[in-house]
Amino acid sequence: MTSYTYLDSLSHAPRCPSVNEEHQTTSTTEILAETAKNVERRVEHTLTVLWDDLPSWQQDNHYITSGYRPATSSFRRSFASLGYIHNESVNIYSHLIGAVAFTFSGYLLYTIIKPRYGSAETADVLAFSCFFAGAALCLGMSGTYHTISNHSPTVAKFGNKLDYLGIVFLITGSIIPGIYYGLYCHPHLFELYTTITGVLGGFCAVVVMLERFRTPAWRPYRAGIFVALALCGAVIPILHGVQIYGFHEMRERAGLTWLLLQGFLYILGASLYAARWPERTSPGSYDIWGSSHQIFHLLVLAAAASHLYGLTIGFDYHHNGLGSKMLSGDLSTLKLHLFLVICQVDSTMRP
Repeated sequence: MTSYTYLDSLSHAPRCPSVNEEHQTTSTTEILAETAKNVERRVEHTLTVLWDDLPSWQQDNHYITSGYRPATSSFRRSFASLGYIHNESVNIYSHLIGAVAFTFSGYLLYTIIKPRYGSAETADVLAFSCFFAGAALCLGMSGTYHTISNHSPTVAKFGNKLDYLGIVFLITGSIIPGIYYGLYCHPHLFELYTTITGVLGGFCAVVVMLERFRTPAWRPYRAGIFVALALCGAVIPILHGVQIYGFHEMRERAGLTWLLLQGFLYILGASLYAARWPERTSPGSYDIWGSSHQIFHLLVLAAAASHLYGLTIGFDYHHNGLGSKMLSGDLSTLKLHLFLVICQVDSTMRP
């Protein structure tokens, strides 16, 4: 039998590293960490710049201090920024993906719902087409503008005009189907409010293309024009419908609850954007994720999804028999599916 002594136990015990070895390990870790930081700084310096490094035409929100793309004077280089993270990434992808999602949703509604409802008319297709066209154009123009906004002053100005024009398309395209289903039994009122909306929408489309429209002095007029379009085209017809049918019936005729939610989301997003919250509370903390502009973009998606769901309620009400409170199982399932798909796109883009 082999004897096992205390000295033997010491020889087999785990060896503690010496002070020099610990120092060497710590130094190696620090070197690696510092090297990684240096590489990160070089990459960041190469691809993005700080607020102070921007030319005046790119400076807009001084609470966002980093993550800016330098001016490129090249469409190829501007579109190449889709391949890395910067402070416009969420703005770009949220609306580009949203444009694709709403385009696909429009195609899905047309190919699946219309054949199942013999009472569906060309007017229904046109009403929904107004919404989907407005949403796709708005989101597509927005995503494109944010992609090329670092090209040059001339391109940025023109892109910004298209961004505003997209807002006009979205508002106008959303109002028309809402009026159609809300005042379905009053074609003369539909014609009246649609004409008003078309005239105001055309006026807004012309005004937003004016150079002076982008200036700070026109900030109150910008807000006033969009508010007037929404007020005359949406709020007044809805109130008129409530006066005729009552609030409860308008919830079924036009999905009023969801239209109100849409309005709340738009107002909330615009308010946060105007107040530049939350980045104003901690400049530099929301440069890449969570800025007010990004939140606004996501709320626009949620508001458009809410409006679409409300329109499907109005469609279902009128094509399952006026006054019917029973929803078709197929349509209800599809509505829920579309709503969840669009909201999923929204949630996956949240920082």
